[in-house]
Amino acid sequence: MLPRLAVGPGGAPWDVAIAGGGIVGLATARALGPRVRVVVLEAETRLAAHQSGRNSGVLHSGLYYAPGSFKARLCVAGRAAMLRFCEAHAIPYAVRGKLVVATVPAEVPRLEALAERGRANGLAGLRRLAADEIRAHEPNVAGVAALWVPETGVVDFARVAAALADEVRAAGGEVALGARVVGCRRERGGLVLETTAGAVHAAHVVACAGLHADRVARLCGIAPGLAIVPFRGEFWRVRRALVRGLVYPVPDPAFPFLGVHFTRRIDGTLEAGPNAVLALAREGYRRTSVSPRDVAALAADAGTRRLVARHWRMGLGELWRSFSKRASVAALRRLVPSLDAADLAPGGAGVRAQAVLADGTLVDDFRIVEAERMIHVLNAPSPAATASLAIGETIATMAARRLALPAASRPGGDPR
Repeated sequence: MLPRLAVGPGGAPWDVAIAGGGIVGLATARALGPRVRVVVLEAETRLAAHQSGRNSGVLHSGLYYAPGSFKARLCVAGRAAMLRFCEAHAIPYAVRGKLVVATVPAEVPRLEALAERGRANGLAGLRRLAADEIRAHEPNVAGVAALWVPETGVVDFARVAAALADEVRAAGGEVALGARVVGCRRERGGLVLETTAGAVHAAHVVACAGLHADRVARLCGIAPGLAIVPFRGEFWRVRRALVRGLVYPVPDPAFPFLGVHFTRRIDGTLEAGPNAVLALAREGYRRTSVSPRDVAALAADAGTRRLVARHWRMGLGELWRSFSKRASVAALRRLVPSLDAADLAPGGAGVRAQAVLADGTLVDDFRIVEAERMIHVLNAPSPAATASLAIGETIATMAARRLALPAASRPGGDPR
């Protein structure tokens, strides 16, 4: 199919080629709308093959993120847009709410700080629960206090991605599968993306490459200033209906994406997890997955070495829970004391693309950078799926203003 898509309708280069057909890339293509000739280049033979389709499906409320940050603003706006999108496309979702549970008194001040942050981000209905009130929401959950977050929900983001692709095609755009970007060169008036299926000519490029964001940036001549470090998250399937909705621990401010939790998914299944194990392959969904190229990149990157040296004890703990069911049960019993080993069966796994700076610092916020004729999304971990429609609008606004494109068909936000 791709040779036909080397140029856009009428034989002219595409206005925008989007490298990456995950939910952020597809949302960006949708936001650019019918006024812009856009082609989405997806490396895999199906959509949502990686982060977009290998997650818990949680519709985040915007509770955790620093007020004023990309994550806070785009998560809150994106969640509202996602609910409207799902209703318009008859995609099932459920807003079940979640409990964030303090299991020891020392966590209660962090719970209070979390509530203040959520209110600053505009969340409605937040309520502090005493120990005896927790049981009214979740009879099997124990804690000294909790925060009730009614706006959290669940959805199948793979179905959302498919609906986005349908909208892109209906607006005159194209979605090409099996087209991994392997090179980029400049030509007069635009760029040529070399892919595994042929060359694509475009006036502008937007890269939403997820697990390969840093590599695609370098292929395009951009020094990303960071490295993507893959963390595999492994889930358990819970056989008993021990939790009605979503139950989370109070997060560690240093590692907010750590901490096993319970999620009742949109299909009704209950899962627990994930851990966060340094993966030896960017697409390594099994413990045995090893990519020599990816291992060499991890070893060569100074930021990754500093991260590991600084937090090796935490890493060993996560690795131990990967191999020890008993350790996983012990961690989960802090929230649900009646859980036992027989309740857990192996579930799925995902890999989180986490950007790390040269000093070993985790990049906390979304990171979007611009260059001549290009925009690169370099860090878009959770809640990127929830925020995807708002991220797409933001990139479309950036593209229209900075890349001299026609105005996007839908209003976007100021990305600064």
